[in-house]
Amino acid sequence: MANAPERPRVGIVSDNVLQRHRLQEASAKFRLQQGFSGPPERLLDCAKIPELELWLVTLEGDADHTALFDHLLENTEIPALFGIDTAPKPGSIDYFRWERRLRSKLEQQLGPLEQLDSEASLAELAEAPTRTPVSMTLPDWIPPAEPGIPAQQVWVLGASLGGPAAVKAFLDHLPASLPIGLVYAQHIDQHFTDVLTRVLGRHAHYRLVRAQAGMQINHGDVVVLPGENEWALASDGTLMEKDTPWPGPYQPSIDQVLLNFGAHYGNRCHAIVFSGMGNDGAIAAPQLARDGSRIWAQTGADCSDSSMPDSVTETGCTSFRGSPEALARELVKTIAESCLLARKRQRIRPEDVNHER
Repeated sequence: MANAPERPRVGIVSDNVLQRHRLQEASAKFRLQQGFSGPPERLLDCAKIPELELWLVTLEGDADHTALFDHLLENTEIPALFGIDTAPKPGSIDYFRWERRLRSKLEQQLGPLEQLDSEASLAELAEAPTRTPVSMTLPDWIPPAEPGIPAQQVWVLGASLGGPAAVKAFLDHLPASLPIGLVYAQHIDQHFTDVLTRVLGRHAHYRLVRAQAGMQINHGDVVVLPGENEWALASDGTLMEKDTPWPGPYQPSIDQVLLNFGAHYGNRCHAIVFSGMGNDGAIAAPQLARDGSRIWAQTGADCSDSSMPDSVTETGCTSFRGSPEALARELVKTIAESCLLARKRQRIRPEDVNHER
Protein backbone atom coordinates (compact mmCIF):
# COMPACT_ATOMS: atom_id res chain seq x y z
CA MET A 1 0.00 0.00 0.00
CA ALA A 2 1.32 3.49 -0.83
CA ASN A 3 2.80 5.60 1.93
CA ALA A 4 0.52 8.23 3.44
CA PRO A 5 1.14 11.76 2.12
CA GLU A 6 3.17 14.11 4.27
CA ARG A 7 1.01 16.08 6.66
CA PRO A 8 0.77 19.90 6.31
CA ARG A 9 3.18 22.01 8.37
CA VAL A 10 1.82 24.89 10.44
CA GLY A 11 3.39 27.69 12.45
CA ILE A 12 1.94 28.82 15.79
CA VAL A 13 2.42 32.38 17.02
CA SER A 14 1.01 33.61 20.34
CA ASP A 15 2.09 35.93 23.12
CA ASN A 16 0.41 33.59 25.63
CA VAL A 17 2.31 30.41 26.56
CA LEU A 18 -0.84 28.53 27.56
CA GLN A 19 -2.57 29.32 24.25
CA ARG A 20 0.51 28.21 22.31
CA HIS A 21 0.47 24.95 24.22
CA ARG A 22 -3.23 24.33 23.50
CA LEU A 23 -2.82 25.14 19.82
CA GLN A 24 0.11 22.73 19.70
CA GLU A 25 -2.02 19.97 21.26
CA ALA A 26 -4.94 20.62 18.92
CA SER A 27 -2.80 20.69 15.78
CA ALA A 28 -1.03 17.49 16.88
CA LYS A 29 -4.43 15.83 17.35
CA PHE A 30 -5.19 16.69 13.71
CA ARG A 31 -1.81 15.17 12.76
CA LEU A 32 -0.40 18.47 11.54
CA GLN A 33 3.34 18.97 11.64
CA GLN A 34 4.62 21.98 13.59
CA GLY A 35 7.31 23.98 11.84
CA PHE A 36 7.33 26.85 14.32
CA SER A 37 5.88 27.69 17.72
CA GLY A 38 6.75 30.77 19.73
CA PRO A 39 5.99 34.40 20.64
CA PRO A 40 5.94 37.17 18.02
CA GLU A 41 9.40 38.38 19.04
CA ARG A 42 10.96 35.03 18.19
CA LEU A 43 9.45 35.05 14.70
CA LEU A 44 10.63 38.62 14.10
CA ASP A 45 14.17 37.54 15.01
CA CYS A 46 14.16 34.61 12.54
CA ALA A 47 16.62 35.13 9.74
CA LYS A 48 14.55 32.90 7.47
CA ILE A 49 10.81 32.28 7.50
CA PRO A 50 10.10 28.53 7.97
CA GLU A 51 8.53 26.62 5.06
CA LEU A 52 4.91 26.10 6.09
CA GLU A 53 1.42 25.77 4.68
CA LEU A 54 -0.35 27.94 7.27
CA TRP A 55 0.21 30.32 10.19
CA LEU A 56 -1.99 30.14 13.31
CA VAL A 57 -1.85 33.50 15.09
CA THR A 58 -3.59 34.40 18.35
CA LEU A 59 -2.54 37.54 20.20
CA GLU A 60 -3.93 39.13 23.35
CA GLY A 61 -3.22 42.63 22.01
CA ASP A 62 -3.38 42.73 18.20
CA ALA A 63 -2.73 46.49 18.09
CA ASP A 64 0.63 45.96 19.78
CA HIS A 65 1.89 43.59 17.11
CA THR A 66 1.67 45.56 13.88
CA ALA A 67 5.32 44.74 13.26
CA LEU A 68 4.43 41.02 13.16
CA PHE A 69 1.69 41.57 10.59
CA ASP A 70 3.99 43.68 8.41
CA HIS A 71 6.76 41.08 8.75
CA LEU A 72 4.50 38.25 7.57
CA LEU A 73 3.05 40.28 4.70
CA GLU A 74 6.47 41.35 3.46
CA ASN A 75 8.33 38.05 3.82
CA THR A 76 5.87 35.28 3.00
CA GLU A 77 2.82 34.46 0.91
CA ILE A 78 1.72 31.72 3.33
CA PRO A 79 -1.90 32.25 4.48
CA ALA A 80 -2.47 33.07 8.13
CA LEU A 81 -5.41 32.56 10.48
CA PHE A 82 -5.53 35.60 12.74
CA GLY A 83 -7.69 36.09 15.81
CA ILE A 84 -8.23 32.45 16.75
CA ASP A 85 -10.58 32.20 19.73
CA THR A 86 -9.04 31.65 23.15
CA ALA A 87 -8.95 27.92 23.92
CA PRO A 88 -11.01 26.95 27.01
CA LYS A 89 -9.97 24.35 29.56
CA PRO A 90 -9.33 20.94 27.92
CA GLY A 91 -11.91 18.27 28.64
CA SER A 92 -14.80 20.74 28.81
CA ILE A 93 -17.66 20.84 26.32
CA ASP A 94 -16.62 24.40 25.42
CA TYR A 95 -13.13 23.14 24.61
CA PHE A 96 -14.42 20.47 22.22
CA ARG A 97 -16.59 23.06 20.49
CA TRP A 98 -13.56 25.36 20.20
CA GLU A 99 -11.56 22.48 18.76
CA ARG A 100 -14.23 21.84 16.13
CA ARG A 101 -14.33 25.50 15.11
CA LEU A 102 -10.55 25.41 14.74
CA ARG A 103 -10.75 22.25 12.65
CA SER A 104 -13.34 23.87 10.37
CA LYS A 105 -11.07 26.89 9.82
CA LEU A 106 -8.07 24.65 9.17
CA GLU A 107 -9.94 22.58 6.60
CA GLN A 108 -11.01 25.74 4.77
CA GLN A 109 -7.32 26.45 4.23
CA LEU A 110 -5.77 22.96 4.04
CA GLY A 111 -8.58 20.70 2.85
CA PRO A 112 -9.79 17.57 4.70
CA LEU A 113 -7.51 16.75 7.63
CA GLU A 114 -8.68 13.23 8.31
CA GLN A 115 -6.89 10.42 6.49
CA LEU A 116 -9.93 8.35 5.62
CA ASP A 117 -9.59 4.60 5.40
CA SER A 118 -9.23 4.07 1.68
CA GLU A 119 -10.70 1.38 -0.51
CA ALA A 120 -7.23 -0.18 -0.70
CA SER A 121 -6.92 -0.41 3.10
CA LEU A 122 -10.40 -1.92 3.30
CA ALA A 123 -9.48 -4.47 0.65
CA GLU A 124 -6.35 -5.32 2.64
CA LEU A 125 -8.51 -5.83 5.71
CA ALA A 126 -10.81 -8.12 3.74
CA GLU A 127 -7.89 -10.32 2.68
CA ALA A 128 -6.27 -10.44 6.11
CA PRO A 129 -6.84 -13.50 8.31
CA THR A 130 -9.43 -13.10 11.04
CA ARG A 131 -7.76 -11.90 14.23
CA THR A 132 -9.94 -14.08 16.45
CA PRO A 133 -10.71 -17.34 14.62
CA VAL A 134 -12.91 -18.60 17.47
CA SER A 135 -15.39 -16.17 19.00
CA MET A 136 -16.73 -16.44 22.52
CA THR A 137 -19.51 -18.86 23.35
CA LEU A 138 -22.82 -17.41 24.44
CA PRO A 139 -23.14 -18.01 28.21
CA ASP A 140 -25.96 -20.37 29.18
CA TRP A 141 -27.71 -17.71 31.25
CA ILE A 142 -28.14 -15.36 28.25
CA PRO A 143 -31.28 -16.41 26.33
CA PRO A 144 -30.35 -16.57 22.61
CA ALA A 145 -32.02 -13.71 20.74
CA GLU A 146 -34.07 -14.56 17.71
CA PRO A 147 -32.75 -12.81 14.58
CA GLY A 148 -35.10 -10.37 12.93
CA ILE A 149 -36.75 -9.33 16.20
CA PRO A 150 -36.57 -5.58 17.06
CA ALA A 151 -33.92 -4.94 19.72
CA GLN A 152 -34.87 -3.29 22.98
CA GLN A 153 -31.24 -2.33 23.71
CA VAL A 154 -28.97 -0.63 21.16
CA TRP A 155 -25.21 -0.08 21.16
CA VAL A 156 -23.77 2.63 18.91
CA LEU A 157 -20.29 1.82 17.58
CA GLY A 158 -18.56 5.10 16.70
CA ALA A 159 -15.29 5.08 14.77
CA SER A 160 -13.06 7.10 12.49
CA LEU A 161 -9.45 6.63 11.31
CA GLY A 162 -8.47 3.01 11.99
CA GLY A 163 -12.04 2.16 12.92
CA PRO A 164 -12.83 -0.60 10.41
CA ALA A 165 -10.08 -2.91 11.72
CA ALA A 166 -11.01 -2.20 15.35
CA VAL A 167 -14.74 -2.72 14.83
CA LYS A 168 -14.13 -5.90 12.85
CA ALA A 169 -11.98 -7.31 15.68
CA PHE A 170 -14.75 -6.41 18.13
CA LEU A 171 -17.47 -8.10 16.03
CA ASP A 172 -15.30 -11.14 15.33
CA HIS A 173 -14.98 -11.72 19.06
CA LEU A 174 -18.69 -11.54 19.89
CA PRO A 175 -20.80 -14.70 20.20
CA ALA A 176 -23.93 -15.05 18.11
CA SER A 177 -27.45 -14.30 19.33
CA LEU A 178 -26.78 -11.47 21.78
CA PRO A 179 -30.07 -9.72 22.65
CA ILE A 180 -28.95 -6.30 21.39
CA GLY A 181 -29.00 -4.17 18.25
CA LEU A 182 -25.83 -2.60 16.84
CA VAL A 183 -25.57 0.71 14.96
CA TYR A 184 -22.27 1.55 13.25
CA ALA A 185 -21.29 5.19 12.60
CA GLN A 186 -17.96 5.30 10.75
CA HIS A 187 -16.31 8.43 9.33
CA ILE A 188 -15.60 7.37 5.78
CA ASP A 189 -16.08 8.66 2.26
CA GLN A 190 -19.65 7.96 1.18
CA HIS A 191 -18.38 6.01 -1.85
CA PHE A 192 -16.78 3.44 0.47
CA THR A 193 -19.86 2.70 2.59
CA ASP A 194 -20.83 -0.35 0.54
CA VAL A 195 -17.22 -1.59 0.52
CA LEU A 196 -17.10 -1.18 4.29
CA THR A 197 -20.31 -3.16 4.66
CA ARG A 198 -18.97 -6.03 2.55
CA VAL A 199 -15.59 -6.14 4.31
CA LEU A 200 -16.95 -6.26 7.83
CA GLY A 201 -19.78 -8.50 6.69
CA ARG A 202 -17.32 -11.38 6.47
CA HIS A 203 -18.23 -12.12 10.06
CA ALA A 204 -20.55 -15.11 10.32
CA HIS A 205 -22.56 -14.01 13.36
CA TYR A 206 -23.61 -10.48 12.47
CA ARG A 207 -25.04 -9.20 9.20
CA LEU A 208 -23.94 -5.71 8.20
CA VAL A 209 -26.73 -3.83 6.47
CA ARG A 210 -26.81 -0.29 5.10
CA ALA A 211 -29.49 1.80 6.80
CA GLN A 212 -32.73 2.13 4.87
CA ALA A 213 -35.82 4.18 5.62
CA GLY A 214 -38.46 2.17 7.48
CA MET A 215 -35.95 -0.41 8.74
CA GLN A 216 -36.08 -1.70 12.31
CA ILE A 217 -32.92 -2.23 14.35
CA ASN A 218 -33.05 -5.98 14.91
CA HIS A 219 -31.04 -8.62 16.74
CA GLY A 220 -28.30 -10.04 14.54
CA ASP A 221 -27.86 -6.92 12.39
CA VAL A 222 -25.22 -4.20 12.41
CA VAL A 223 -26.88 -1.18 10.82
CA VAL A 224 -24.33 1.00 8.99
CA LEU A 225 -25.29 4.69 8.83
CA PRO A 226 -24.28 6.45 5.58
CA GLY A 227 -22.57 9.81 5.71
CA GLU A 228 -24.64 11.76 3.18
CA ASN A 229 -27.71 12.78 5.23
CA GLU A 230 -28.70 12.66 8.87
CA TRP A 231 -30.55 9.60 10.18
CA ALA A 232 -32.93 9.45 13.12
CA LEU A 233 -35.75 7.27 14.48
CA ALA A 234 -39.48 7.68 13.96
CA SER A 235 -41.86 7.31 16.92
CA ASP A 236 -42.39 3.63 16.04
CA GLY A 237 -38.63 2.96 16.18
CA THR A 238 -38.05 2.69 12.43
CA LEU A 239 -35.13 4.44 10.77
CA MET A 240 -35.79 7.61 8.82
CA GLU A 241 -33.47 9.63 6.61
CA LYS A 242 -33.67 13.41 6.84
CA ASP A 243 -33.25 15.63 3.80
CA THR A 244 -30.43 17.59 5.48
CA PRO A 245 -26.74 16.65 5.93
CA TRP A 246 -25.25 15.69 9.27
CA PRO A 247 -24.49 18.81 11.34
CA GLY A 248 -20.87 19.72 11.99
CA PRO A 249 -17.62 18.59 10.36
CA TYR A 250 -18.06 14.83 10.82
CA GLN A 251 -19.95 12.60 8.41
CA PRO A 252 -21.80 10.84 9.92
CA SER A 253 -21.79 12.79 13.18
CA ILE A 254 -21.39 10.37 16.08
CA ASP A 255 -22.56 13.09 18.45
CA GLN A 256 -25.79 13.51 16.49
CA VAL A 257 -26.26 9.73 16.23
CA LEU A 258 -26.04 9.48 20.02
CA LEU A 259 -28.49 12.34 20.51
CA ASN A 260 -30.98 10.97 17.96
CA PHE A 261 -30.88 7.37 19.15
CA GLY A 262 -30.67 8.34 22.82
CA ALA A 263 -33.83 10.42 22.42
CA HIS A 264 -35.72 7.26 21.38
CA TYR A 265 -34.10 4.53 23.50
CA GLY A 266 -33.18 6.56 26.60
CA ASN A 267 -30.82 4.65 28.90
CA ARG A 268 -31.18 1.60 26.66
CA CYS A 269 -28.87 3.32 24.14
CA HIS A 270 -25.17 2.82 24.89
CA ALA A 271 -21.98 3.68 23.00
CA ILE A 272 -18.50 2.38 22.30
CA VAL A 273 -16.03 4.85 20.79
CA PHE A 274 -13.25 3.26 18.74
CA SER A 275 -10.11 4.54 17.01
CA GLY A 276 -10.34 7.92 15.30
CA MET A 277 -9.06 11.44 14.79
CA GLY A 278 -10.87 14.40 16.31
CA ASN A 279 -13.38 14.54 19.15
CA ASP A 280 -16.67 13.29 17.71
CA GLY A 281 -18.81 11.88 20.52
CA ALA A 282 -17.28 14.04 23.26
CA ILE A 283 -20.24 16.46 23.34
CA ALA A 284 -23.16 13.99 23.38
CA ALA A 285 -21.61 11.11 25.35
CA PRO A 286 -21.64 12.92 28.74
CA GLN A 287 -25.33 13.72 28.28
CA LEU A 288 -26.17 10.06 27.62
CA ALA A 289 -24.05 8.98 30.59
CA ARG A 290 -26.01 11.32 32.87
CA ASP A 291 -29.19 9.63 31.65
CA GLY A 292 -27.85 6.21 32.65
CA SER A 293 -26.26 4.99 29.40
CA ARG A 294 -22.95 3.14 29.33
CA ILE A 295 -20.11 4.89 27.49
CA TRP A 296 -17.02 2.82 26.69
CA ALA A 297 -13.89 3.55 24.67
CA GLN A 298 -11.02 1.75 23.00
CA THR A 299 -7.65 2.09 24.76
CA GLY A 300 -5.14 4.39 23.11
CA ALA A 301 -2.43 1.74 22.73
CA ASP A 302 -4.76 -0.31 20.51
CA CYS A 303 -5.80 2.60 18.24
CA SER A 304 -4.45 3.84 14.93
CA ASP A 305 -5.37 7.27 16.30
CA SER A 306 -6.56 7.63 19.89
CA SER A 307 -7.75 11.26 19.68
CA MET A 308 -11.45 10.43 19.52
CA PRO A 309 -11.67 7.86 22.35
CA ASP A 310 -9.27 9.97 24.43
CA SER A 311 -11.48 13.04 23.98
CA VAL A 312 -14.56 11.15 25.15
CA THR A 313 -12.61 9.75 28.12
CA GLU A 314 -11.40 13.24 29.10
CA THR A 315 -15.02 14.24 29.79
CA GLY A 316 -15.13 11.69 32.64
CA CYS A 317 -18.14 9.81 31.25
CA THR A 318 -16.51 6.51 30.25
CA SER A 319 -16.97 3.54 32.58
CA PHE A 320 -14.72 1.07 30.71
CA ARG A 321 -11.77 1.13 28.29
CA GLY A 322 -10.13 -1.79 26.56
CA SER A 323 -8.93 -3.36 23.34
CA PRO A 324 -11.61 -4.40 20.81
CA GLU A 325 -11.45 -7.93 22.19
CA ALA A 326 -11.70 -6.71 25.80
CA LEU A 327 -14.65 -4.51 24.86
CA ALA A 328 -16.40 -7.54 23.38
CA ARG A 329 -15.78 -9.59 26.53
CA GLU A 330 -17.05 -6.76 28.73
CA LEU A 331 -20.20 -6.45 26.63
CA VAL A 332 -20.99 -10.16 27.00
CA LYS A 333 -20.26 -9.96 30.73
CA THR A 334 -22.54 -6.92 31.11
CA ILE A 335 -25.41 -8.58 29.25
CA ALA A 336 -24.96 -11.78 31.25
CA GLU A 337 -25.12 -9.87 34.54
CA SER A 338 -28.30 -8.07 33.49
CA CYS A 339 -29.89 -11.40 32.46
CA LEU A 340 -28.99 -12.96 35.82
CA LEU A 341 -30.45 -9.97 37.64
CA ALA A 342 -33.65 -10.22 35.59
CA ARG A 343 -33.95 -13.93 36.51
CA LYS A 344 -33.57 -13.17 40.20
CA ARG A 345 -36.27 -10.53 40.00
CA GLN A 346 -38.63 -12.98 38.28
CA ARG A 347 -38.10 -15.54 41.05
CA ILE A 348 -39.22 -13.06 43.71
CA ARG A 349 -43.00 -13.09 43.32
CA PRO A 350 -45.07 -10.23 44.79
CA GLU A 351 -47.02 -12.66 46.99
CA ASP A 352 -43.74 -13.93 48.47
CA VAL A 353 -42.73 -10.38 49.39
CA ASN A 354 -46.12 -9.72 50.99
CA HIS A 355 -45.93 -13.00 52.93
CA GLU A 356 -42.53 -12.09 54.34
CA ARG A 357 -43.90 -8.76 55.55
